Amino acid sequence: MTKVKYYYDSDTLSYRKIEYKKGRKFKIFFFSLLASLLSGFLLLLLYFSIPNIDTPKEKALKRELENMKLQYELLNKKMDLAESVLLDLEDRDNSIYRVYFETDPISEEQRKAGFGGINRYKKLEGFNNSDLIISTNKRLDVLQKQIVVQSKSLDEIAKLAEEKEKLLKAIPSIQPVKNEDLTRMASGFGYRSDPFTKVRKFHKGMDFTSPRGTPVYATGDGVVIRADRKSTGYGRHIRIDHGFGYISLYAHLYKYNVKKGQKVRRGDLIGFVGSSGRSQAPHLHYEIYKDGKNVNPLNFYYGNLTAAEFAELLEKAQQENQSLD
Repeated sequence: MTKVKYYYDSDTLSYRKIEYKKGRKFKIFFFSLLASLLSGFLLLLLYFSIPNIDTPKEKALKRELENMKLQYELLNKKMDLAESVLLDLEDRDNSIYRVYFETDPISEEQRKAGFGGINRYKKLEGFNNSDLIISTNKRLDVLQKQIVVQSKSLDEIAKLAEEKEKLLKAIPSIQPVKNEDLTRMASGFGYRSDPFTKVRKFHKGMDFTSPRGTPVYATGDGVVIRADRKSTGYGRHIRIDHGFGYISLYAHLYKYNVKKGQKVRRGDLIGFVGSSGRSQAPHLHYEIYKDGKNVNPLNFYYGNLTAAEFAELLEKAQQENQSLD
């Protein structure tokens, strides 16, 4: 039931009934309907825009996500640099270090090998940024493996360098008698005339003529394995095991300055020239063995001879004369 409304008429001093015209009623109805529609539309817009309105917590999470993306980008740039440095190190390792130490290079397949078997990154799947996270983790894993391979290679190179240093110190590379103490180089390596039988036979070392008591020096680092006169023909002699298959022998000594089991270094005084054993005159008979076979000592005198001294020694050693033992 429609409510009746009144207004106070001051002229008649009485309340009079408010009567609306039909046009006015229509306007009121129309504007009321329009206001309702507008209110409904605004409410609808608000409803659909609610998902796009971030709460403070959501804003914080978005900032954290953007920061994470930035950190991953920075991490990938750092990995680019690390991979570049590692690539340079790998190249030097294969083309310089391993060539110098005469060892096989590490193959590209071994350095770049991936990870087979199960999916290592399954737990990282299903997220908005899974591709970024998985690819970065894969690069990290491969880089880590390459670093491990290179680290082991450098350990091997360090060991090879240490062995190389020992080898260079061990190789018998100096003359056992100093040039100023030599009377002459009596006989070289090869076929020579035997002083006792006059028969041509192979001379397994070099003979250095010097006065009795002339110092004899170790030609490389090693351990004295013999210092006795129990080998026929050599008289008092010394044998030094240098390792790496090298053994040097010093024969016809007058006396020793070392004993069996003693460690010596290149240049140490080990004995004195004599004429003991099967010897025609005071001299040092010197031999070098490599892996049990006699080799020409002349090939090892690079440690203390000049080019001119070596050329002179080479000329004398090649002369077929008579040995002194």
